[in-house]
Amino acid sequence: MQEYYQLQRELFSVTVVMAAVVFVSVWVVYSLNIALNYLIGACTGVVYLRMLARNVEQLGKNTGSISKTRLALLVGVILVASRWDQLQIMPIFLGFLTYKAAVIFYMLRTTILPNSN
Repeated sequence: MQEYYQLQRELFSVTVVMAAVVFVSVWVVYSLNIALNYLIGACTGVVYLRMLARNVEQLGKNTGSISKTRLALLVGVILVASRWDQLQIMPIFLGFLTYKAAVIFYMLRTTILPNSN
């Protein structure tokens, strides 16, 4: 379990760093409004990643499967974005996908440099 907790901390930290870098980049290139929309999505992605980690952690203790209710988090944010004029769906969705970029980064790093742990 220690390796799992280390992986979890690393994924969270890489996700937050990536979100911060992209937030600043989007703010510089586009506007603060779009950057804040991205940040809403990135925060939703971090919460989703935490919920996923909690479900995976419980998977060994319970015989049940992984819950799919956490997807309602993304659906709820997208619904709010579609109803509220100040929010834009695309930056929020791309922000949400930041956690997936962190997972891909971790996978590539461990594949290319396996002894760097």
